Amino acid sequence: MLLFTLASLPADILAAVRATTGLEWVAVLTGFACVWLAARESLYNFPVAIVSCLLYVAIYHRAALYSDRNLQGLFIALSVYGWYEWLFGGRGKTPLAVSHTTPAEWALAVAFAAAYTLGFGYYLAHHTDSSFPYLDSFTTGVSLVAQFLLMRKRLENWWLWILVDIIYVPILWAKHLYPTSLLYALYLALAAYGYWQWRADMGKKPSLPAAA
Repeated sequence: MLLFTLASLPADILAAVRATTGLEWVAVLTGFACVWLAARESLYNFPVAIVSCLLYVAIYHRAALYSDRNLQGLFIALSVYGWYEWLFGGRGKTPLAVSHTTPAEWALAVAFAAAYTLGFGYYLAHHTDSSFPYLDSFTTGVSLVAQFLLMRKRLENWWLWILVDIIYVPILWAKHLYPTSLLYALYLALAAYGYWQWRADMGKKPSLPAAA
């Protein structure tokens, strides 16, 4: 039995969900689709991700989550590069296979995430009306690292997605982006599934659609 039903939610939350724009609903659906496709190692996660990111540029700007708005532009660029890497990033320009993150990559990842959190967090805190300047910057920095690792098909990218998804759920709920907050809750399950799926596929020769 469910602990609560939709009818038990506060009236203001129900009203906010009903008032959710079509733009956010489309962004939610494409966002879910791209993560599902990535977990399945489908090359088509990249074009779907690009569409979703373009929609979230507008959504996060309206919500004063400026670091996350900027993140979408970087995700678009990384998606284009990741599309190429998955096709030709392996030995001899072959499709990329799943592998582990190297110690050097972890060192660079920690340094980048810390620098981005402190640097951009300070800027947002002192020069904008950002709602959660340092937390917003932390999730952005870690998300960039996770996207880079996903682009290189590093198994551990899913660990980082789980971390940022846990943080995003309450942030987006507090900003009244209820469908997107629920989407990130679903992302947690997808990230766990993606890790399980990729780990099972390690050592196998990847097979990507040539037409892509």
